[in-house]
Amino acid sequence: MNNPYFAKVKAYLQDLHFHISHENPTDGVLVVDKPEAGIQNLVIGCADPLLIMEQHILDLPVLTTKVLQSLLQKNRDIIHGAFVLDETGRKLIFRDTLQLEKLDLCEIEASFNSLALLLSEYSEQLIEFSKIKVNSYEHIPSHI
Repeated sequence: MNNPYFAKVKAYLQDLHFHISHENPTDGVLVVDKPEAGIQNLVIGCADPLLIMEQHILDLPVLTTKVLQSLLQKNRDIIHGAFVLDETGRKLIFRDTLQLEKLDLCEIEASFNSLALLLSEYSEQLIEFSKIKVNSYEHIPSHI
């Protein structure tokens, strides 16, 4: 199946200096990296009518009320996209969806910038989440 948006999205990624580590035009999937922005293995799917972007952030060893509360509160600050959990409830993912029909370079760049900003300003809390051990969640710092 020919995906009319795939070439357009790929060109935008190249314009934004992303490294394309995998592409499947038939399925409309690209996997990209931009290490200087903290973006690695970002999966981009062109599934008309949507562009879907997913970046695995980390595996959560323990899911607590404090962690969920912090993630949901942070979602309010994220300009584009949001934190989501996979079906297991253990993989924290950044996900954003955009309309392919009117997609332009500025819009897709804003989504990438949102992810990069999120990773830079929220990294310490994410690291703390990754260190939480089973049965030790009562010792989570109150600022998380």
